Amino acid sequence: MTDISETQPPSSAAQPTRPSRLGRVLRFIPLIAPVLLWSVPCWLLLYAGQHWPTPATLAGTVLFGVGLVTMPLAMMRGHGRRQHDGAAIVGDTLLGVAWVVFTWSVVLGVLLRLALTVAGVGAGQDRARTVTWAVLGVAVALLVFGYVEARRVPRVRRLDVELPRLGAGLDGTRVALITDTHYGPLDRARWSARVCERVNALEADLVCHTGDIADGTAERRRAQAAPLGTVRATRARVYVTGNHEYYSEAQGWVDLMDELGWEPLRNRHLLLERGGDTLVVAGVDDVTAESSGVAGHGARLDGALHGADPDLPVLLLAHQPKFVGRAAAEGIDLQLSGHTHGGQIWPFHYLVRIDQPALAGLSRHGARTLLYTSRGTGFWGPPFRVFAPSEITLLVLRSPRRAG
Repeated sequence: MTDISETQPPSSAAQPTRPSRLGRVLRFIPLIAPVLLWSVPCWLLLYAGQHWPTPATLAGTVLFGVGLVTMPLAMMRGHGRRQHDGAAIVGDTLLGVAWVVFTWSVVLGVLLRLALTVAGVGAGQDRARTVTWAVLGVAVALLVFGYVEARRVPRVRRLDVELPRLGAGLDGTRVALITDTHYGPLDRARWSARVCERVNALEADLVCHTGDIADGTAERRRAQAAPLGTVRATRARVYVTGNHEYYSEAQGWVDLMDELGWEPLRNRHLLLERGGDTLVVAGVDDVTAESSGVAGHGARLDGALHGADPDLPVLLLAHQPKFVGRAAAEGIDLQLSGHTHGGQIWPFHYLVRIDQPALAGLSRHGARTLLYTSRGTGFWGPPFRVFAPSEITLLVLRSPRRAG
């Protein structure tokens, strides 16, 4: 039996969310990023000593100029009030292309030039053109690879997680985790159905979705999200909100997940019992909920644990890894999160680490608390994943007191 414990946290439990360091930096990016992303590679590939024929230089400059103008305009139209999907696809794709070309223009522009200098290839047109062709070759290869990685059905990542307080009766409990599906402008209804089939093949006791279901309202993305209703679990299917739900009528997504048969753990918990032992499965709204203005939403851990026996082990669902500070202070045994996408497109990994305590995988925080951070099941924005593969995760919970 799976028992549900309803909770209503006291209003005094609200903890206002301060703007993160990454958030403060990101406020200025829309002003300077397009110029940097397009002008830097334009200069390095066309003007830094190459001396291309004039028609080639002009054509390349026009191409970069079109990208510089088109990308922000398409993104504003695609992600603005009207949310035009076609424009969003164009803008997001150009953003991914610009990021990859910019990154490798800078990386190879420094490293390859240095290597060629050491090798005795002097400064001049030959060295400059070698760098240009190398950058273009690497960028094209990574974009093709990244597109395939983003659009494929994720591989399953399996790992055993030992929880010292887990009773022997719960040893071997199978927890499947999906997160950050980000159904959006690109129609991924078939992909969604295949993901759900792969989850069902895991025969999990508990299936979790830790938020960022989609970009867009539940009404608009219903067809892509509908396959989630086919997901099977022997005990429960549970869901918590991510930050993107709060950009797109969060309550609509909570209602749709409930309609599809999932348990929205909005600052509440349920009990998973097996073999005479019990696991508390708790969930909190995303940390951005309180600043979203959506009535009744906010990340309240005391509400999620209200009425739970403090001696029982706790599995907590929280969209962002940064919530682990609060979880560790309460002695949570295991927190499951997403949000980071594992960086999605290298080297964005390093910017993510400014804002989050973990990028991907299992990490320890405090004396007791383990955090598992998924790289995400889908992708946001640019349809590319470079050195950050998507995943469906199967965690097998282990008790130190298990037989044998």
